[in-house]
Amino acid sequence: MSLLASLQKDMVAAMKAKDKETLGTIRMLKAAVTNEQINVGHDLTADEEVSVLARELKQRKDSLEEFKAANRSDSVAKLEAEIKVVESYLPKQLSADEVKTVVEETIQEVGATSKADFGKVMGVLMPKLKGKADGKLVNQIVKELLS
Repeated sequence: MSLLASLQKDMVAAMKAKDKETLGTIRMLKAAVTNEQINVGHDLTADEEVSVLARELKQRKDSLEEFKAANRSDSVAKLEAEIKVVESYLPKQLSADEVKTVVEETIQEVGATSKADFGKVMGVLMPKLKGKADGKLVNQIVKELLS
């Protein structure tokens, strides 16, 4: 089932359940996917759908940090609920240990030896982990292993 079909089905279920918070988030996701589809001019591939979802998740996580810093607990709770909904549509996220294993393999594959090879490693690594791991975590692990 495509992501749009899944979102549509879940949107109807949220309407029937009168779950306004989930419904609002699903509508935003559906709009983001539809807009991306219009921008690229074709039906989205699974990777493109994951990219859109990852972008939406990142936006919410960034906003969450800002709201926490500003002590806006009302907005924090709302965003945490939205993040759970967005994460439910993403593939299972890899643990830190699993990410570290992939990073180590990629460093060996590329032949990286120092921090100067950071860009080379990230260029090969990110397509492998797209949508499966948080970019900040990957960045941190690569820096750790290259230093």
